[in-house]
Amino acid sequence: MEADHTIWIEKYRPLRLADIVGQDEIVQRLQSYVKEGSMPHLLFTGSAGVGKTTAAIALARGFFGDSWHMNFRELNASDERGIDVVRNQIKQFARISPLEGASFKILFLDEADALTPDAQAALRRTMENYAHTCRFILSCNYSSKIIDPIQSRCAIYRFAPLSPQAVKEELHRIAKREGLRVSPEAQEAIVYVAQGDMRRAINALQGAAILSPTIEENMIYAITSTARPDEVEALLICATGGDFEGAEALLECLLSERGIAPTELLNQCYRALVHRKMEGALKVAFIDAIGETDYRLSEGANSDIQMKALLARFVLHTRQE
Repeated sequence: MEADHTIWIEKYRPLRLADIVGQDEIVQRLQSYVKEGSMPHLLFTGSAGVGKTTAAIALARGFFGDSWHMNFRELNASDERGIDVVRNQIKQFARISPLEGASFKILFLDEADALTPDAQAALRRTMENYAHTCRFILSCNYSSKIIDPIQSRCAIYRFAPLSPQAVKEELHRIAKREGLRVSPEAQEAIVYVAQGDMRRAINALQGAAILSPTIEENMIYAITSTARPDEVEALLICATGGDFEGAEALLECLLSERGIAPTELLNQCYRALVHRKMEGALKVAFIDAIGETDYRLSEGANSDIQMKALLARFVLHTRQE
């Protein structure tokens, strides 16, 4: 039998609305549209890997069946974000009558928050003029970047990050089909790395499965270049205990030897601090310092200097208390 080399995030993408995990309320509402045979324009918003694209494709399959490709088109607004893409590609698709006896077509516009304000204004008119032949599904990470006239024309669905239980259920299903043994510790590691992003969770599982059919915790942290929670805690203990040299040594190990990205380590420190039991004013000061460091890194500052400066600020805040 020929090996299937399809990437797992596509191989295991749910084909039906009923197969989507972790978004039960949204799935039920979308299924009601299929049952009624009609739908309004939709706006899907939420972080990456929570099922927005999957829901759009499954919805099209529910409406159009095997001929869904004829009446469905997917565009990514981050590829072409100007007004021309609306005037040409989008308008051209929207104005053509549906095929195979369908009542309407569906245009799925991914990363719609990347469109310029002028492009969004043009899109609003297109949504109005061709509503009888085409329904729009807009997907974005930040709904605040979508202009109000478009938001008011759409039914808005907010996709929450997937729960740990939903991620584990999907991992168990995939592991069973692929003949993998995933230890409970490895499952927890994948949940920690994924942060509610199913795509990231499946990629981590596939990366580990390439190495061995038995998946252990250390493999997950290694292939995703993520610090273990106990390593992050050790770094914070040193920094908040006033031990700058010890914290600096741990930081150097994580960044240089382990190859962990500074922004990823910042995110992990933030997650650890939020759930850490400590004096309120000190926690606020630490989170403020992380936020400032994150901003400086986004502006192109030297990562080594900024990360060590962050540790220095932790130590100074601790000594001032």
